Amino acid sequence: MQKQMSAQLSTNRDFIQHPGSKGDSLENAWIEWLRSYLPNRYSIDKAIVIDHKGNTSHQIDVVIYDNYFTPFIFTQNGFHYVPAEGVYAVFEVKPDIRGSIKGSGNYITYAGEKIESVRRLTRTSTSMINSGRTFPARPLTKILGGILATTNTYDNRNNKTIEKHIKSLVNLQGIDLGCVVDYGSFFVDYNGEENTEELDFIKRINEYYEKREFKELHFSRPENSLITFFMQLTQYLQQAIGTIPAIDLQAYLNVIGEEIDKEL
Repeated sequence: MQKQMSAQLSTNRDFIQHPGSKGDSLENAWIEWLRSYLPNRYSIDKAIVIDHKGNTSHQIDVVIYDNYFTPFIFTQNGFHYVPAEGVYAVFEVKPDIRGSIKGSGNYITYAGEKIESVRRLTRTSTSMINSGRTFPARPLTKILGGILATTNTYDNRNNKTIEKHIKSLVNLQGIDLGCVVDYGSFFVDYNGEENTEELDFIKRINEYYEKREFKELHFSRPENSLITFFMQLTQYLQQAIGTIPAIDLQAYLNVIGEEIDKEL
């Protein structure tokens, strides 16, 4: 798996010359790889994330989302629009983790800005039925944010530069994990927990991101980059997040002044 993915990404980088086409090719390679190995309960696409107030995120290279509890995914002209309630994780894709974008700084800072554009959207939560029992609305889940790259050309291939950029991200921008195929996968250990006494779910999740503090950056060995990234991502999705809250469909209908019957 490691060798196949590495060869595919390297081929795309070496032989596709147009920057836009090269970017699309890399994004598609990551999307297809994740689709191949993640359980079918997770959908993976390029997408723009929306909320019931009409706000939108930046265009996101890789979105891992639910299509069961948040079934309406709108597609137009090749763009997918995914409700914020359905999002599990978002990733920025680059050929090299080293680089910069005019007006946004380095690639890691840029990835943080795109992650923030998703996390700042307003999510709803409502009661749901499971095994015939009605459960009350649950707190909003964390949205994982990360960056995926093929290589790392920072001088001396030193983790300190990457760590410095990740530590500079504030509030909703924070990166949780990532993968650099020929260098190693990583996850970020943070200090901070959610305030379970806070009943305003939006305030609760935002305060968690605002108050958590960088503790440590952990890198895998290069030869294990993809498998350790996949295992870390799976652990976060299935054991740390679980099932996302159910979307409140009425909140979306309120915008157009309509109402649905919640009783049968």
